[in-house]
Amino acid sequence: MKRLTPPALQPGDTVGIIAPASGFNRERFLAGCERLRQMGYRPFYLDSIFDRDLYFAGSAKRRARELEEMFERDEVRAVLCARGGYGCNYLLERANIARIAAHPKIFVGCSDVTTLLTWFLDAAGLVTFHGPMVEKAFASPDGVDLASWSAATASAGPWQIAGDMEPLVRGAAEGILYGGCLSLLVESLGTLYAIKTEGTILFLEDVNAKPYQVDRMLMHLKLAGKLDGVRGLIFGEMLDCRQSADQPYTLQEAITRVVGDLGVPVAFGLRSGHVTRANITLPLGVRAKLTVEDTPRLEILEAAVSARTTTAYNARLATHD
Repeated sequence: MKRLTPPALQPGDTVGIIAPASGFNRERFLAGCERLRQMGYRPFYLDSIFDRDLYFAGSAKRRARELEEMFERDEVRAVLCARGGYGCNYLLERANIARIAAHPKIFVGCSDVTTLLTWFLDAAGLVTFHGPMVEKAFASPDGVDLASWSAATASAGPWQIAGDMEPLVRGAAEGILYGGCLSLLVESLGTLYAIKTEGTILFLEDVNAKPYQVDRMLMHLKLAGKLDGVRGLIFGEMLDCRQSADQPYTLQEAITRVVGDLGVPVAFGLRSGHVTRANITLPLGVRAKLTVEDTPRLEILEAAVSARTTTAYNARLATHD
């Protein structure tokens, strides 16, 4: 499938904000919007984003319509999610992927939004971005890793992530960066939207999953054949993924027991998704190289965004001011 790279994000751009899953805290949401303004962007959202329907941010119809509208609006240059929670799976049969692909834009989220990140990439070839969300990371003083945000959404050249990661299985490999929240990836199996992992550097992260639960999900992927063609594995910070404070084993040991025989490099601790601080933005759908040595590093080998001419865009933008 031909890959779609969205136009780069620039200072002064309008960023559309959607709530495709759960409801959110209004105060933190507005704080996140203010942070976006401080970063030089123009946050925009529909009033209906504050709707509630049980534990959702309004009905599935509302959320699907909001998603499509943000992609179709000319003045919106990137689409950010307010938060995850639960509910993106309701949009798979309701949102029109062709309408979304017709207007490729930067789309950023994590957690439950993994469902949309992988769907957009698998079904339409649209490069997506696993990273900070408005009501979470952007609302926190140290919630966003600014270097990776800028490199992923605005850079035209290669860049890399190093530090904080630890080696589990040494080696080096190249592939297409792919993945997201482990539990959401596993839940796609057996559906029409099952993940496509062959040839990938697979990124896996989660939160509040006990080590045996992480083990079970990894075994599920393994038995389903979804790890057969993977070229490298990177695990996230895996926030609060422990049985107890005094457990006699580490999560890293549990992970290595499952994936250590795959013959691919494995790193642990990349800070994207559910994290303690500075959420790293990862472009999914681009070529990457994982090198696992004493200090593992992930190299993004190509731009996740395309250059754009500003003259025509600024003219369109002026009509919306």
